[in-house]
Amino acid sequence: MPEHHGGESGRHLKVDLIRLLGSRSLRSSRASRAPGKDDMNRREWMKVGLIVGAFLLIYFVPLDRLGAPGALGSGLALLHDYARAHVLLCLVPAFFIAGAIGSLIDKGAILRFLGPGSRRAPAYGVGSLAGSVLAVCSCTILPLFAGIVRMGAGLGPASTFLYAGPAINVLAVIFTARVLGAEIALVRAVAAVAMSVLIGLTMAAFFRRDEKRREAIPAPASAAVARSSAAVIGLVALLIAVLVFANWAPAAEKGGALDLIHAAKWYVVAALAIPFGLLCRHRLGLSGGGLSLLVLALAAAAFLGPNAVFGLALVGVSLLLLRAGGEARTWFVESWTFARQITPLLLAGVLTAGILLGGAGAEGLIPGRIVAAAVGGNGLLANLGASLAGALMYFATLTEIPILEGLIGAGMGKGPALSLLLAGPALSLPNMLVIASVIGARKTCTYVAIVVAASTLVGLAYGAIA
Repeated sequence: MPEHHGGESGRHLKVDLIRLLGSRSLRSSRASRAPGKDDMNRREWMKVGLIVGAFLLIYFVPLDRLGAPGALGSGLALLHDYARAHVLLCLVPAFFIAGAIGSLIDKGAILRFLGPGSRRAPAYGVGSLAGSVLAVCSCTILPLFAGIVRMGAGLGPASTFLYAGPAINVLAVIFTARVLGAEIALVRAVAAVAMSVLIGLTMAAFFRRDEKRREAIPAPASAAVARSSAAVIGLVALLIAVLVFANWAPAAEKGGALDLIHAAKWYVVAALAIPFGLLCRHRLGLSGGGLSLLVLALAAAAFLGPNAVFGLALVGVSLLLLRAGGEARTWFVESWTFARQITPLLLAGVLTAGILLGGAGAEGLIPGRIVAAAVGGNGLLANLGASLAGALMYFATLTEIPILEGLIGAGMGKGPALSLLLAGPALSLPNMLVIASVIGARKTCTYVAIVVAASTLVGLAYGAIA
């Protein structure tokens, strides 16, 4: 009897120990998967302070007037322009969208539509369409790309989305038609759509073994249908609308419909703040008083300096999410995770691109005349040179068109012009650095090589028949 009693006690002790270890490992795995209150510790807040401080220094200090010599001055000037024109209006909203995708949308939904085992036609169609509705540059697409990859999207559909975002841009196509002609604009649109799908399929084929291993991982059971409810989809849609309208570029033709939208864009952003605030209150339980201040801040952007007011509104959103706790806080922490990973690489990449290739009307280490000479004619080397130059240079949204207009005036052929239009907006040196941090150097090199090769071949074909 004593032996039997001891055996029972041992078994009970063993079961209790397993349960204890299991509960600890479960808590640990949950903590590693979902960022929460404990993730914003003192070290994280120090990182927030360093990144915000560096941004404010770059934003307010006139780096282009410091008298830095030659190429360094070009890099600093490009960095200064990037901080003032793109970080608040493009990059930070993109971080919030990526954070919402990572924290509020059910992972099973991402896997069904964009996962490695999803059906090809819907997956690549969704990747191409989702990317094309965003009028963003090669850097702003990166948090969104990182978000869907982290949620389990397949490499092929994610690569399609990554290319389509900056390359298939309705505004850019219209602007191209106005400045460079309808023919090259039409060819650009058709070629970019086809290339986005081709790039995704090729990436999936090259890394088929990796994708097969990911397919073997079972999709998680849907935590709750509410996580991907209409309210969450509405929040993400409104954030995308804010991103699109806040960055609406002026039209080439004054008085047209596009110019009217540009004139009214901040009124549209202010109007979007109202349903956004209501959805945040309904879905995330944010306070009514705080949301009223947020709506007023965004509304003030229609009448005051938009950058400053928009920046204050984004700070307000962050504080409200942190204070609310729960899913709202998780959304902020997820957004900060993307910002911490991506922002330093982007700023370093923009500075390096400016030093090498210049920007903001200044020369870099590689003089512009060398680039212009390398892309003359319609031969293979000219198209390859245009694709490589476009891949390394940083183009803000729509800025590739006036730059290209100047190169065409300097003797650039039609084929290389198209090659640069296809490779330039989708790639840049800072873009490559961030992609490598998300999917690894080998896959990034493959992606860049595919984009450059496809752009070269399409440009070569167009130059032969144009």
